[in-house]
Amino acid sequence: MYDYHHLGHVKEQSKSKKTLWLTLILTLFFTIVEIIGGLLSNSLALLSDSAHMISDVLALGLSMIAIYLATHPPNARFTFGYLRFEIVASFLNGLALAIISVGIFVEGITRFINPQPIDFKLMLVISSIGLVVNIVLTVILSRSMKEENNLNIQSALWHFIGDLLSSVGVIVSAILIYFTQLQWFDPLISICIGAIIFMGGLKIIKASYLILMESVPTQFNLDEVRAAIGQVEGVEDVHEMHLWAISSDHYSLTAHVFINENIQPFCIILAINETLKEQYGITHSTIQMENANIHPHGEYGKQFLLHREEDKEPSNPLL
Repeated sequence: MYDYHHLGHVKEQSKSKKTLWLTLILTLFFTIVEIIGGLLSNSLALLSDSAHMISDVLALGLSMIAIYLATHPPNARFTFGYLRFEIVASFLNGLALAIISVGIFVEGITRFINPQPIDFKLMLVISSIGLVVNIVLTVILSRSMKEENNLNIQSALWHFIGDLLSSVGVIVSAILIYFTQLQWFDPLISICIGAIIFMGGLKIIKASYLILMESVPTQFNLDEVRAAIGQVEGVEDVHEMHLWAISSDHYSLTAHVFINENIQPFCIILAINETLKEQYGITHSTIQMENANIHPHGEYGKQFLLHREEDKEPSNPLL
């Protein structure tokens, strides 16, 4: 049996699993209701909301796959386990939101040009039911986010925030059409809904893209972390440092350090690991100990040795 990592790269997210199953069942049921209601009432606002609900079902399905894959341990091929699929799924969810919103824009413009009659009573009934369902689902997902931080749950939450606003928009549209008889309120509200969905999609795409590009997580200041490592006794210089996220709340750090050869290197590693854990919550780090005379890193090491020698030279009080 091989030990691919001393720390398990898995996530047991029981709360997230229960939340997503409940959300998926309710969403699938209401999606069918909303599609039928949208077709019968001929409301674009309702149909655009149902299209968004379809994307919710797909998004929740991807999120479920990601959560179950995250429970699989690392192996000889996937040494970080399957945690990164959570981010891939989130990226696809955000992309789906953006694509659906573009489709809503196009159809909304088409209906501005060619208005169509709408059954506002059916539209109002279906959207009111949708509002209640979306409020319930948004509350459930919000509570789950407080217990288990997960980009998948966050992306699903954005879907339902969009749905919640969509339901409100459809209700407002139905009321305005009833009192004004102006059918163009339907495509106007649809375009507004599409804009909200698009912004939510962009936010999820950006968050997942940054993780996929292995950028430094926004909550960390790389210079501050470097300085904290540099304060550890025996550390003389920190370089070649990288900090990235494998998935939400799962961070890794690597760094090379020039050390004082008079101090036991194992003690330095222990102190660095404790500093990273206590100050930043980073528990997975790889620190390479180096002697500047043996591992100079080219000009970088030469400059380091030169500055160290200059610092050691006694100052002349007569100057």
